[in-house]
Amino acid sequence: MQIVSVINYKGGVGKTTLTANLAAELAFRGKRVLLLDMDAQCSLTFSFVTPDYWRDELGGDGTTGSDKTIKSWFDGIGDDDLETPELGSLIVPNLKVAESLPDNGGKIDLIPSHLGLINVDLDLAYMLSGVPPGRVKRQLAKVYGLLRSHLGKYVAEAKYDIVLIDCPPNFNIVTKNAIVASDGILIPAKPDYLSTLGIDYLVRSYGSLVKEFNTGSGSDDIHPEILGVVFTMIQIHGGQPIRAQRDYMQLSNISVFSSQIRENKTIFASAPEDGIPVVLHGYKQPTYSSIVSEIESLAVEFCEKAGVK
Repeated sequence: MQIVSVINYKGGVGKTTLTANLAAELAFRGKRVLLLDMDAQCSLTFSFVTPDYWRDELGGDGTTGSDKTIKSWFDGIGDDDLETPELGSLIVPNLKVAESLPDNGGKIDLIPSHLGLINVDLDLAYMLSGVPPGRVKRQLAKVYGLLRSHLGKYVAEAKYDIVLIDCPPNFNIVTKNAIVASDGILIPAKPDYLSTLGIDYLVRSYGSLVKEFNTGSGSDDIHPEILGVVFTMIQIHGGQPIRAQRDYMQLSNISVFSSQIRENKTIFASAPEDGIPVVLHGYKQPTYSSIVSEIESLAVEFCEKAGVK
C-alpha cells in the first residue's frame, strides 16, 4: 500500500486532471484505488459525482445538515462534542466510473471534499493555541499527524493498493496532514515560469515540515519520498514540446518523469461532466488516443517510482 499526495503551490497546472486519470488507469490495471479530495475547490469530487448529488446526498455545501465529506471527519477530530465518522463511511457509493472498468478486481473509491474545508484550518490552529512552550513541538506533530494516525490503519484494513490525495494549492494545516500521512509526493507542473517557480518553494516547505514533525514525534518519524515532477499541459510541435516550454523542463534539483501529458482542453474539460476520466474513453481519433497512451505510460512509470506492484 502506498499513500501519495499530489500537490503544487500553483493552481491551474492540471493537478486534479492528472490525479483522476492516474487513478482511473491504475484501477483499469486491477489496482484498488482510494481517492481523497482535500481541496476545498472540490474539483476531484466533481470529476466523479455531479454537483447536485454532492449537494443533496453528501451535504457538500452545508445546506442539508448532513455532511458526508472529509470535512466531517476533521470536524469530529477537532471538536470533542462531535462524533468522528469512520473514514470508510465517507466513501461515495456506486461511482459511475465503475461501469468502465474491467472485471479484474480494480476499483476507485472516493472520499469527497467540502467547500467549508478551507475553514478547518482555523479549528486545527485552535488545537495549537495555549500549549505550554515545552510541548509545542509535540503538539505540532500531533496536529499534523491527525490524518496519518487514522488513514494508514483504515487503508490497510480495506486493502487498497494505492491512495491518491488531491491537495489544495497551499501549505496549510490540512495540506500538512496529507503530506505527513503520505509515503510519496507527486508534483504536477505546467512548464512555465510561475508553475516551476513554485516547485522550489514546495520542496523547501516539504523539508521543513518533515524536520518539524520528526522533531516532535518521538520515534514515529516520517520519510515521504518526492517521486518527481510530471509535466502537464504540454504543447506539441514537430513531435516534441514547443521551445518555450522546453526551457522550463530542465530541472536540476529534482527528479522529472519521462512521461508527459499534452494539453487538450476539449477532452479534459468535458470528461468530468459524465464522471469518467479521459483515459477510460475509447477514443479513435489519433490525437486523443495519443493522450490516452501518455497517461498509460505515466501509470507504468508511477508504479515503478512509487513501488506499487
